[in-house]
Amino acid sequence: MATGRTPAEFTTALRAREQLIGYWSLLDSPIAAERLARLGYDYLAFDAQHGLFGYQGMLNNLLATDTKDSTAVGIVRVEANDPTYIGKALDAGATAVIVPLIDNPQDAADAVAAVRYPPLGRRSYGPMRAQLRIGPNPADAHAQTAVLAMIETADGLANVEAICNTDGLDGIYVGPSDLRLALGGATSTDPSVQQEFDQALTRISKAAEAAGIAAGIHNPDGTNAAKRLAQGYTFATVSCDLIHLEQAAAGHLTAARQAGEAR
Repeated sequence: MATGRTPAEFTTALRAREQLIGYWSLLDSPIAAERLARLGYDYLAFDAQHGLFGYQGMLNNLLATDTKDSTAVGIVRVEANDPTYIGKALDAGATAVIVPLIDNPQDAADAVAAVRYPPLGRRSYGPMRAQLRIGPNPADAHAQTAVLAMIETADGLANVEAICNTDGLDGIYVGPSDLRLALGGATSTDPSVQQEFDQALTRISKAAEAAGIAAGIHNPDGTNAAKRLAQGYTFATVSCDLIHLEQAAAGHLTAARQAGEAR
């Protein structure tokens, strides 16, 4: 099993563009997070934008991620590019925040400012739980926490090079479903825009590489995650707990019915 990284070690690895693999969580289940954190993933990402939990759920799942023998740090996709949401996630102990719907360099700069304390930014001081593991001094918090800008819109793609060169930005993260829709797809998996989608992914990863920042992407499975890492992405997230729960349950149901019908 992989050994766990401290928040400082994770952020250092992320900024160094080392390959990292994470898992996505939509469900408010700290018990599940506790188990997932021990599997060898480098991070667990808790989705406060589309996930099925509020602040208390986010806090509880971050706590569960710090269980004995955990290999993962907890990161959070925040609800919006807003200092309140970003600050609360960091105060709760998130090692990194993924900020959605970044369209231009100003959006990215606003996200960075929300993560950094003055004079580098405008984060309000009150680390609460975070002070036990991250910081609590501002300089330590800056060294140990990361901010990731989502590239998922037509404007975000058009401005990706400028976004990647935003001072203080640690990395970008591709939202493939929204990006495919932004490229004209009728659905989040529409194959008719596959060529444009693949070209966009190449452009995004090259922009991050040129700027020297991390490039991440969400993936439907581990095989696809390995493919993206081989293509130049530096961190990759695998599917999510809700989808895997449904897939596993459906698979067992099908097997049980087939066994019964064979009798």
